[in-house]
Amino acid sequence: MKIYFVYILKCSDGAYYTGFTSDLEKRYLEHKTGKHKESYTFSRTPISLEFYAEFTEPSIAINTEKQIKKWSKAKKEALINNEFEKLPNLSKKKFNSN
Repeated sequence: MKIYFVYILKCSDGAYYTGFTSDLEKRYLEHKTGKHKESYTFSRTPISLEFYAEFTEPSIAINTEKQIKKWSKAKKEALINNEFEKLPNLSKKKFNSN
C-alpha cells in the first residue's frame, strides 16, 4: 500500500510551507538542498520539518494539503503543537464589534 504525506515546513523567515508528497524523505531533502529554484522554500532556508501526516488515499491527502494551506499561522502552529482543542476557536472568523 502506497503512503502519501502532507507536511509543514518552517522556513528561516518564520513562514510555514505546506506540501504533499509520496516520498517525504526525498522531498524534504529537495527543499533543504534547494533543488527546485522555483520552490517557495528555495530562498527561505534553512528549513525544518515541523509536522507530517500519513494517508493511504492521495485524494484525501491533497484535499488536506489544500485545507491546511488556507489556515492562519496560529492554526498551523496549534496543529504542529498537537493543540487540537484550539483548532475550532482558531477557525472562527473575528468580527469587529463596532
